[in-house]
Parts: sequence; C-alpha cells; structure tokens
Amino acid sequence: MITAICPGSYDPVTNGHIDVITRAASIFDRVVAGVVRNPQHKTPMFTLDERVEFLRGATKHLGNVEVDVFTELVVEFARRWEAKVIVKGLRVISDFEWEFQMNQLNRTLAPDIETVYVMASPQVSFVSSSGVKEIAAFGGNVGELVPEAVARRLREKFPDGRGGTPLPAEE
Repeated sequence: MITAICPGSYDPVTNGHIDVITRAASIFDRVVAGVVRNPQHKTPMFTLDERVEFLRGATKHLGNVEVDVFTELVVEFARRWEAKVIVKGLRVISDFEWEFQMNQLNRTLAPDIETVYVMASPQVSFVSSSGVKEIAAFGGNVGELVPEAVARRLREKFPDGRGGTPLPAEE
C-alpha cells in the first residue's frame, strides 16, 4: 500500500486543493491531507479546527483520504504516516520556484521520500487561498472557488464586504 501526504495550511481549503487531493487519491492507496498547525509564513485567518473541518467536509466523498494535523517537519509527518510520497500542486511558475527549493531541502533530510507534483486543472489554476480571502473581504462571490461551507463562513467573517478586518475566529 502506497501512502502519500498532501501538506498545507488550507487557510482556507479551495477547489484547487480538492482537485489535487482528488487526483492524488486516484493514484495512491491512501492520501493524508496534513494541516499544519502553525504555518511559519503567515497567520491563519481560520482556526485550526475550522481548517480541519472544512477539509474533512470537502474530502468526505473520497474513501481513501484522511485528514490529520501536523506540527513537525513535512518529512517527519510523512514518516509518521509511513508515506513514501509528498504530493504538491503547482499552478504557476512562482509555485514551481518555491516547491523546487522545498524539494531540495526535503530530499536532503529524507532522500527516501519522493515528491510528486500535480499540475492544477485549468479551471482551478488561478485559485489561491489568499486570492479567495481578498475577494471575500471586498464582498465578492467565492462560491465557485471554495467548498460551500468555506464560502458560507467567509460571508459570515466579512458581513459588510468592504475590505476590512474579518470578524475574529471563535475558539
């Protein structure tokens, strides 16, 4: 049985993430979508519980996908799940540049774990979590970009749609 992990902050999960996870689930026996507890490069808009629940809801139709939280290095998370593969989605050239650097670091730390890249499907190649949050902040409709539960929560967070600070997350 080959296990792959799909790590990310999923803040929030988008239809692009679901595209990559779904396609990985059709290739590998088991896929573990790993939600990083405290991303180093940004402060999440959504609580950890929200991010996990959104991801679980969006992947419940995939019988071989599990969702877990991690706080360690990605390669250590992969080892914890006995995963041989890290799956990453690529949308644009800048994604490749970042992922290339991460791949080299991960290969140094864990040469036994391979990274596989899945090109985003054309219909979601432009979708990013940060773009979704910005559209929602200004009152735009994100319903076609994210699962319904995420769209609903974004409408709650930005009730006036004027680009302001979101309402605080409930712990």
